[in-house]
Amino acid sequence: MVSKMEHSKKQPKRSRRSFTDEFKAGAVRLVLDEEKTVAQVARDLDLTQSALGGWVNQERAERTGGKTGLTAVEREELARLRKENRSLRMERDLLKKAAAFFAKEST
Repeated sequence: MVSKMEHSKKQPKRSRRSFTDEFKAGAVRLVLDEEKTVAQVARDLDLTQSALGGWVNQERAERTGGKTGLTAVEREELARLRKENRSLRMERDLLKKAAAFFAKEST
């Protein structure tokens, strides 16, 4: 039996690759429209199953109007709202500290 450490020494870590939207759409089409498995398509196209699975899940969400996950628009809105939330929390914390400082100074 080969340990994870020994296995990782034999195969170098794959560098991060980027794919065009057309390539992603074609790979997803093979899974959703031609009913091939994610594992089979990933193997054929030299992709990781997790990457292809993510693309497939995103497309399913788009096709079902968000019933199976977040659509692209919903993901963008979520990211925007999270950023706004972080900013508002920072402002609130600053105001709390300022109020405490001025309350202490006035006594």
